[in-house]
Amino acid sequence: MPILRAFARPMVASIFILQGYDTLRRPERVAPAAEPVVRALTERVPVVPAKTEQAVRLNGAVQLAAGSLLALGRFPRLSALAIAATLVPTTLAGHRFWEDDEEKDQAQQRIHFLKNLSMFGGLLIAAADTEGSPSIAWRTRNAAKTARREASLVAKTAKTSGKAGAKAGMTSGQAGKAAAKARAKAAKAGAKAAKAGAKAATVSNLVTR
Repeated sequence: MPILRAFARPMVASIFILQGYDTLRRPERVAPAAEPVVRALTERVPVVPAKTEQAVRLNGAVQLAAGSLLALGRFPRLSALAIAATLVPTTLAGHRFWEDDEEKDQAQQRIHFLKNLSMFGGLLIAAADTEGSPSIAWRTRNAAKTARREASLVAKTAKTSGKAGAKAGMTSGQAGKAAAKARAKAAKAGAKAAKAGAKAATVSNLVTR
């Protein structure tokens, strides 16, 4: 797979590098077609330049820079996402097939529109490619699952320890009671033995007299 990516990324990026460089040098070539799209964008996105040629240049610069990074394999996911973002206004500006009156022109522009749509899908796949590493979403879900499992294990351990402590306490209490009873019995036996000794001593004195 690393070899496949090394060949596929420059292939995907090549058209955007060339197109971005050409647009950066000659924005007037596509500015008239891009004007309606730029006007609509400037109303919604303040960072987009109000002048059409400047906006077109900015779009071309992003395509050139991001395409070069993607071809070199540097920040490939971010680069693919940036190119995908520039492809939306580019497609809407250059391939509005629904506005063409001629059937032949409409069919041609529709093909270009669908080609750009296909490239957009490919760029989204490239942007989601983690190269075999777990994604951030997966790592977040896995961390949450691990935390829940550990919390459940701690709760079970605490519950088991509590039961064991209670049993030990009961056993200790029972042993204490048994020892107290044994001591009481021993004391009673000692008292009886003392009484018996006293009686025996009395009888012995009487006999001696």
